[in-house]
Amino acid sequence: MREERGRPSLRQVMPPDVPETMSAAVTFAHGGPEVIEIRSDWPTPRPAPGQAVVQVRAAAVNNTDIWSRLGAYGSPTDPHAIAGWQGVRLVFPRIQGIDIVGVVVEVGSPADDRLVGCKVLVDPIITYRYDFPTEIVGSEADGGFAQYHLSAVDRLQDVTDSPLSDPQLACLPTAYGTAMGMINRADCTAGERVMVTGASGGVGMAAVQILSDRSCHVVAYTSPAKVEMVSAAGASEVVVRGRDDLTGVPEVDAVVDVVGGDEFSSFVDRLRTGGRLVTAGAIAGPVVEFDIRRLYLEQRRLIGSTMHTREDFELLTDLARAGALQPVVAETYPLEGIAEAQARFELKDFAGKLVLIP
Repeated sequence: MREERGRPSLRQVMPPDVPETMSAAVTFAHGGPEVIEIRSDWPTPRPAPGQAVVQVRAAAVNNTDIWSRLGAYGSPTDPHAIAGWQGVRLVFPRIQGIDIVGVVVEVGSPADDRLVGCKVLVDPIITYRYDFPTEIVGSEADGGFAQYHLSAVDRLQDVTDSPLSDPQLACLPTAYGTAMGMINRADCTAGERVMVTGASGGVGMAAVQILSDRSCHVVAYTSPAKVEMVSAAGASEVVVRGRDDLTGVPEVDAVVDVVGGDEFSSFVDRLRTGGRLVTAGAIAGPVVEFDIRRLYLEQRRLIGSTMHTREDFELLTDLARAGALQPVVAETYPLEGIAEAQARFELKDFAGKLVLIP
C-alpha cells in the first residue's frame, strides 16, 4: 500500500445514507496510469456552509485530466517542464475528473436544503479572474473520479428536468463549455461560415452542435471515418483530412481550432479578410509556424480561449435543460476502468466522449 501522504482525516458524524468512506481513483504523482490507485477507503467529503456533497452519477474523460496527470503542459520558460495547466506541478494526492454530473445528497447550510435530491451539473471552474479561470476541478481541487464530490453551491446548475442521460450530461462541462467559450469569444453569429477542426472530438463535436444550433454554416474538418457522424451532428459541409485540399475550401468567417500542429498555417489562410481564429487546444502539436504577414495584411485576429465564463456555462445549461444538444457517448466504463478509458482516449479511435460511471 502506498504511503498515505496528505490523506484527509475522517469525520465522525455523517448524514443518513452517506458512508464515511468512498471509492475513488486517487492520483499520487505526475506520471503514467500507474500513479492512479483505486481506493475503497477514501474519506467522503463533508460540506461547510455554502457547500454541497454531490453523489457522482457520471464523470467524463478529458484530455486535461490526462495532461494534468502527465504534467504535460510545460511552463512559460520550458515547454517540456513537468507541470499542470498553470505551469507548476500539481499538489498530490488528487482525485481528478473535471466533468461531473450527480445528485446533491448533503448541504452545509439549511438555506440550501432545496438542493438536496436535485440532479446537478458542476461548473468545473472554481475561481475566475477577469472572467478567466484560475482554479479548476481535478487540478486545484478534487474532482469527479469518485463516488462523491464536494462543490460550492454557487457552482451547481440544476438539470433535473433535462432529457439528457447522465453520461450525456457528463460530456458537457469541459468539452461543451470550452466550445461555448470559443464560439462566444470569436463572436460567431447566425449565417457565418465557421470551420471546426478536430470536429469528431469532444470539443470539436460540441462546437459543431452549438454552431448549428446558432444557425451558422459549419465546415467540419475531420478524418474519413468520422464524416457521417459530424454530418449528423449538424455540419453543413465536411472537409476530409488527408483527402481534401484545404486550399480549395472557400474562405470562412471564423475557425474554431482545437488541433494546432503543422496545419495551423493552413487554417489561418482559410480566413477571409478580417476573419477570426480562436484556438483552445494543441492535440496535433503545441509549437506552430505560420507567416505572420498573412495575419496582419489580411486584418485577421487570433484569439486564445481556455474554458468558459459563468455566463457561457449558464447558457450551456439552458441548452441542456431544453435538450437542444445531443452529446455523443462513445463508451462508458466503471471507475475501476479508468486506466483503460484513458488509454482508449489517447488512441482517438472513437467519436464523442468516454465516460466513467462511479
